[in-house]
Amino acid sequence: MNASIDALEKQLKHVDASIRRRALAELAALIRQGALSLPPVREVANMHCHTFFSFNAYGHSPSSLAWLAKKEGYKLIGIVDFDTLAGVDEFLQACDLLGVRGSAGMETRVYIPEFATREINSPGEPGIFYYMGIGFAASAVPPTAAHILDRLRRRADQRNRGLIERINAFLQPVAVEYERDVLPLAPGNVTERHIVAAYLQAVARTLPDPTPFWAAKLGLETAETRALMDDLPHFKKQVRARLMKRGSVGYVPPDSGSFPTVDQVNELIDACGALPCATWLDGLSQGEQDIEELLELLIGKGVVALNIIPDRNWNIADPELRRVKVRNLYTVVDLARELDLPLNVGTEMNSFGQKRIDDFTTPALAPVRQAFLDGAYFIYGHTAAQRALGIGYRSAWAAENLPGRKDKNAFYTTLGRRLPPGSEGQAKLTQAGAGTPNQILGALS
Repeated sequence: MNASIDALEKQLKHVDASIRRRALAELAALIRQGALSLPPVREVANMHCHTFFSFNAYGHSPSSLAWLAKKEGYKLIGIVDFDTLAGVDEFLQACDLLGVRGSAGMETRVYIPEFATREINSPGEPGIFYYMGIGFAASAVPPTAAHILDRLRRRADQRNRGLIERINAFLQPVAVEYERDVLPLAPGNVTERHIVAAYLQAVARTLPDPTPFWAAKLGLETAETRALMDDLPHFKKQVRARLMKRGSVGYVPPDSGSFPTVDQVNELIDACGALPCATWLDGLSQGEQDIEELLELLIGKGVVALNIIPDRNWNIADPELRRVKVRNLYTVVDLARELDLPLNVGTEMNSFGQKRIDDFTTPALAPVRQAFLDGAYFIYGHTAAQRALGIGYRSAWAAENLPGRKDKNAFYTTLGRRLPPGSEGQAKLTQAGAGTPNQILGALS
């Protein structure tokens, strides 16, 4: 039986969507038959997991992430992919089938002219800001906003092609071709991590011993390079840093035209009934030291939530740096509460070594555990309401029945807590109907 389950789990990561669907259906059938022993559901959440549509370090598809949550007993889970909504339908349908509380989002980068001289959360790039939409109910984009998503994809494609052209010139005689070598590695959007993998494969098939080549190109001693190559995840990070990041041969500094504005991305998010979401790094940059100014600016543009990656704010070897970052974390969580911004938190999973789930009971995170969980229930509540009845946070129903931000936050958080997971929750909401908030919550109590 274990061998069979292992095989099905492997199929969940297959690039063929039909193979993933069949594997998930078989696993769900095993659960119904009582042939699988599952752990009790734990009060934990990971609402920021990249899928293989924009690179997952462990190869997870949307279906396999939903299965991971079911298998490990996670209470809530959410996906986020760069510049694509390709995984939304698959993920939410997998959550329905398995009985998992799920949400889906998209991440991109934007230009904020008001912070043009201040670095925010994109290291070394003043004015550039990682930004998100969360709580999408479907992969489809209304025709009025489809051009915005297309433009995001085209910009990303142009950046990738330019990056490869510059690196090819540096790595001669080794070179990669975008269509032949890179696109097959990416079921969805191509990222720098896909490009790194393509270069490693190209060097391996071109040279009998890649070590001297990489030592020369990376400016390292041969012995040091060989030791690095024995730790492949670490080596990939080194290659990416030396070929693609600031100061490298492949890097070109972005300018005001490199990325869309917040308003342009919000037009897409709003058209889909999703929620604009700011993001937080660690409070060390000049822009994040002015976080209250930044968040108030973004709230004025439509932001209703804030994303945090907890692990990078406390799991740090240097005790003094750890103290500073934990203090900054508590400060921004308090500020988010004052500004009525629910929190979307998670581990990303788009880099080797990142956790599958945060431990909210660790001493550093225990004081903010409730805020993290409340945010997870909030986004699940909005997602479920939008999917079942079209009454999510940005709907006309919400504007009429929940006039204030605090009112909306309280309703969708309570709804998320009361609503069963999966298709059962969707059915209960549909049965309850779009009455008043009290009528909906009363029907679920």
